[in-house]
Amino acid sequence: MNEKLSHYDEAGQAHMVDVSAKAQTRREAVAAAFVELSDAVLAALPQNPKGNPLEVARFAGIQAAKRTSELIPMCHPLALSFVDVQATVVAGGVAIEATAATVAGTGVEMEAMVAASVAALTVYDMTKALDKGIRIREVVLESKSGGKSGDYRREPSKTA
Repeated sequence: MNEKLSHYDEAGQAHMVDVSAKAQTRREAVAAAFVELSDAVLAALPQNPKGNPLEVARFAGIQAAKRTSELIPMCHPLALSFVDVQATVVAGGVAIEATAATVAGTGVEMEAMVAASVAALTVYDMTKALDKGIRIREVVLESKSGGKSGDYRREPSKTA
């Protein structure tokens, strides 16, 4: 495990990490989020007057991934080679999965996480008229590949 936070210099000031010496390799990350919805909201999804919340959420997540460096101050602007967001109705809500990929000198974890988060927020926005108690939870990095730090896969939850 890295003993030092890479976004801070010796004086403790935040800075953007210089990735110019890193090899440009294919990097991919998958993130997930869960939007907890009541049975009534789930039943109403097909009749939403604002349109299909799942499709709007997919598009919002894709757009968000492309704008991550504008939202997270120390993120590098990346040329993304692939972004996919899936929003699936499951028991108790909507499961979001976002995948981002690039060939660059830094990873795409933040792009995948922002995509999943914004897709989840969009489901909330599209359904909040029906229920203000909607919860967004479990925004997590599921996996990443490529780069100096190697591959990562999240361990399955022991509470599931």
